[in-house]
Amino acid sequence: MTDIPHHNTAEPQRDTEPSELPAGATRRSVIATLGGATLGVAALGLAATQATAATEHRSAARPAVACVLTPEQTEGPYYLDLETVRKNITEGKAGVPLTLRVTVVDAATCAPLPQTAVDIWHCDALGVYSGYVAGGSTPDTTFLRGVQLTDSAGVAEFTTVYPGWYVGRALHIHVKTHAGGTVSGGTYHGGHVSHTGQLYFPETYNTRIAALSPYRNNTATRTLNARDGIYRNGGSATLLTLTQAGSDLGKGVTGTVVLGVNPAATP
Repeated sequence: MTDIPHHNTAEPQRDTEPSELPAGATRRSVIATLGGATLGVAALGLAATQATAATEHRSAARPAVACVLTPEQTEGPYYLDLETVRKNITEGKAGVPLTLRVTVVDAATCAPLPQTAVDIWHCDALGVYSGYVAGGSTPDTTFLRGVQLTDSAGVAEFTTVYPGWYVGRALHIHVKTHAGGTVSGGTYHGGHVSHTGQLYFPETYNTRIAALSPYRNNTATRTLNARDGIYRNGGSATLLTLTQAGSDLGKGVTGTVVLGVNPAATP
């Protein structure tokens, strides 16, 4: 499977196998030792109730995190090493507003990874990537590309638009994480790439988006996730959780995902 828009003549990309998933780390538990059997049973029951309540509170406060290494996926032929640090990457491109929140955690410990550079790029509603001569784009365009550093909770947030599609690929956003670099002059420098992958969208939303403007002007045949060979190699691990802003889908959605990475890796 290639990652090439129907209007672009760049060389096809090579698919890569996803990284093996290590066993998930187990949560720590604390068992109190009490003298009397009756007291012990009562105390354990109370502890279980308190633990359940605490777990439910944490789940409501933030997305569930699994200590699992997120599968690597192909970079594709349209990456540009611009490393421009900016939150809003739309540059006026039309489309359904998308607030993208990427949480980056250490796959070994589930600890958030602050100051990790999250680098994303994707096509517009009609399947066009910036920076390439095809379908109306030019080499000096930079729309729908940008970098954000994660905060103390490991979260990087972008303002963009829901991507479109092109022949042979499901709707997706490319992503890299960089560790160990610095920011100067609005650009991320140095460090190393710790993860390369792709983010995907639920088909229930994709179908509804396809009926809206400007997506309905996209004449390329849309490929479903299940028929995308790259998605089938680990894509379900990075399927975005979407929340609609209101009753009108055109007003926008928020997408969240957790990436488990090895910050020392250089894949």
